[in-house]
Amino acid sequence: MSYELSEQERIRREKLAQIRELGIDPYPAEAFAINASAADIHANYERDKTNYKDITIAGRIMTIRIMGNAAFASLQDASGRIQIYIRRDDVCPGEDKTLYNTVFKKLIDIGDIVGISGYVFTTQVGEISIHVTSFKILSKSLRPLPIVKVDESGKAFDEVTDPEFRYRQRYADLVINPKVKDTFIKRTKLINAMRDYLNDKGLLEVDTPVLQAIPGGAAARPFVTHHNALDSAFYLRIANELYLKRLIVGGFDGVYEFSRNFRNEGMDRTHNPEFTILEFYVAYKDYEWMMRTTEEMLEKAALAMHGTSEVLVGENQISFAAPYRRVTMYEAILEHTGIDISEMDEAQLRETCKTLNIDVAPSSGRGKLIDEIFGEKCEAHYIQPTFITDYPVEMSPLTKKHRSKAGLVERFS
Repeated sequence: MSYELSEQERIRREKLAQIRELGIDPYPAEAFAINASAADIHANYERDKTNYKDITIAGRIMTIRIMGNAAFASLQDASGRIQIYIRRDDVCPGEDKTLYNTVFKKLIDIGDIVGISGYVFTTQVGEISIHVTSFKILSKSLRPLPIVKVDESGKAFDEVTDPEFRYRQRYADLVINPKVKDTFIKRTKLINAMRDYLNDKGLLEVDTPVLQAIPGGAAARPFVTHHNALDSAFYLRIANELYLKRLIVGGFDGVYEFSRNFRNEGMDRTHNPEFTILEFYVAYKDYEWMMRTTEEMLEKAALAMHGTSEVLVGENQISFAAPYRRVTMYEAILEHTGIDISEMDEAQLRETCKTLNIDVAPSSGRGKLIDEIFGEKCEAHYIQPTFITDYPVEMSPLTKKHRSKAGLVERFS
C-alpha cells in the first residue's frame, strides 16, 4: 500500500535534505544536557534571577515570528511553554551567518525539536523569555502539526476537538493540547498512591498470566490467539481473579495486581477492549474490612492527586474523606421508590417493575428484577461515595451468605 506525501510533507523532506547538505545532523545521537524547564523558569525566575544566567533547555518549536535579524518563538517542553528571543549576531558571532539566515529562518518548522542555551530576561511587556546564545537541531519534524492559536491571556483558538484524531493520534494531541498531560500525570499518581497504600498494608504485588488456556474470572468474550510451540489456542485474559485466588490458596495472606485485561465485546468512549483493573485478595478478612480498606485507599489517592479529599467532578463537589455512607440494597430501593421489596417474590417484583414503568424481559428472574429496579430508580442518586451493601442471594450466588440476614449475601459495590 503506497502513501502519497502531502505538499507540506514533501517540503519538509526537502528542508531535511538541505540541512544535511549543510553538514548538520538533524537527528544527533549525542545527549543534550538540560538544566532548566519552562515551568521552573516561570515559577522561580523573578524570585532568584541569579540561577538563570546560563541555562540550557530543549523542546518543540510551536510558534515563530521572524523580524529580520531577530526573531521570537515559543518553545514547548514537557512542563509547558516559554518564549525565546534569538538574534542573528548572538548565535552567529562570526562572519558566517548561515545558522540564522538559512537554518533558523528558512529550514526550521513548527514542530521541530531544538536545544538552546542562553539566559532568562523579562521583555518590555513583562514576559519572561530566554535570550538565545546558541541553538541546535535535535529532531526535524517531517509531518506538520495542526496550529492552535493562543492569545495573551492563554485562551486557545482553533483547538483540535475531533475525538477520532485525538484518541487515535494521542501523541499529536499531547503536543497541541498539552493540558491532556494532566490526565496521564494524575493516573500515575493515582496508581502510585494505591500501590503505596496496599504495600503499607502488607499485601504483595504480583504478576499473573495474560495468556490463559481457559479464560475465567468474569463473564466476557475473550480475544483468541494461537501458541505455535504448543499448537494450542490461548486467550487474552478477561480477568486476573482466579490466579490471585490461587495465590491465596497457596499460602499468601494478601496479594494485588494492576492487571491489563482484554474483552472482545464492542467499544465506546468508556468501554475499551483493553483496560487496567486493580484487584486485591486477602485471607481472614470480611467485607467490613474490605469497605474500610477501600475508603481509606480512595481518600489517600485523592490527597496524593489533589492535596485534598474534596474534588470537583463536573458540577459536583465530591468528598473522598472516609468513612463513606453504607446503604443496603433494599434500603436504597425503599428510599427512592417508597416500596419495600424485601419480602417480595418474583411475581410481585415483576408487578412492581410494571408499576414503576421499568421494562424487563420475560425471562428475568428475581435477582435481575431487583437489579433493574435499583439501576433505574436508585443508582443515579448516589453522587457522593456510597457503599451499597447486602445484596439478595439471587444476584450474587457465589458470595458468602450474610451472617445474620437470611436471603442476603455479604457483598458491596
